[in-house]
Amino acid sequence: MSPRDRLLAVVVAVLWGANFTAIHASLEHFPPFFLAALRFAVIAVPTVLLVPRPRVPTRWLLGYGLGFGVLQFAFLYLAMAAGMPAGLSSLVLQSSAPFTVVLAAWLLRERLGRRQVAGALVAVAGLGGIAVHRGLLGGQAALVPVLLTVAGGLGWALGNLASRQARPDSPLRLMLWMSVVPPLPMLALSLAIEGPAAIGRSLTTLDAPAAAPALLGLAYTVVVATVVGSGLWTALLARNPSSSVAPFSMLVPVVGIAVAGLVLGERVSGVELALGTLVVGGVLLGSRGGRGRPAGAARTPGPTAAGGSGGGDDERRREGGDALPAAREPEPVGRRRGHVDVGTDGR
Repeated sequence: MSPRDRLLAVVVAVLWGANFTAIHASLEHFPPFFLAALRFAVIAVPTVLLVPRPRVPTRWLLGYGLGFGVLQFAFLYLAMAAGMPAGLSSLVLQSSAPFTVVLAAWLLRERLGRRQVAGALVAVAGLGGIAVHRGLLGGQAALVPVLLTVAGGLGWALGNLASRQARPDSPLRLMLWMSVVPPLPMLALSLAIEGPAAIGRSLTTLDAPAAAPALLGLAYTVVVATVVGSGLWTALLARNPSSSVAPFSMLVPVVGIAVAGLVLGERVSGVELALGTLVVGGVLLGSRGGRGRPAGAARTPGPTAAGGSGGGDDERRREGGDALPAAREPEPVGRRRGHVDVGTDGR
């Protein structure tokens, strides 16, 4: 990677890490399910009008939207509304990485390398330790938000598998069109669980001074974290090996915890920081794992990260080993049969 691309990768990690604090601000005013519906609706409308649909099977587009969009953010937003700290959310959401590795081996018959297995076990140990620690400190009230965030990581992993199966001609357009799926299911959840009254209050009080941070947080999530951050990340993956870009996503929870501490005054205990180091270390170890091809699969030319087509030798020189990016706003990278990519998004 060039120095410029390294700087851009750090910028993306900062944008995504700060996004958890922006989500916290929005949840101070909007109900969680309705906020998720708004987030994706704001992206979906211009996408349908201005962005060509990617050439992918509809079932995988729907699967990506339901896993990455609906399940991930329904659980994440509900967890944060229930008291999950913003900084800790950015860390626990790393559960998507070991989930993706395990599900790919189970459902897609991916062959796991020793490092991938070891990395998944280390990350799971760290996550389990955080859950136990929170449970001992605050009982069920503190444990439930952690479990909800882990469930969000599972949703993200399911979305990863669907996006990998889609093999899009344009990863960025797939990410944008994925946003068309969540608004209606999220709105239905909001109406059924939060109720029309809560939705109405959040909309009729938008002119109140207290609503300003929520609107700024929503604007940050949509424009800065999703459009700018995901766009830059996709461009970096298009011109650099995924194994070079992926490790920068490990900065996301570091930034998330730091920004939440500075802005919200959140404090993470030394035990949680140590366990969080295990999670990040496990994810990073897994990202250096093996090729993950199904047994007996031939190495064939496939689409590159830029959406074009490349020969196997060129692709191996570009990628230099399969990486498992782990944290956040997930972007799809070049798909090759048997290759597992853990996307990332700004949350």
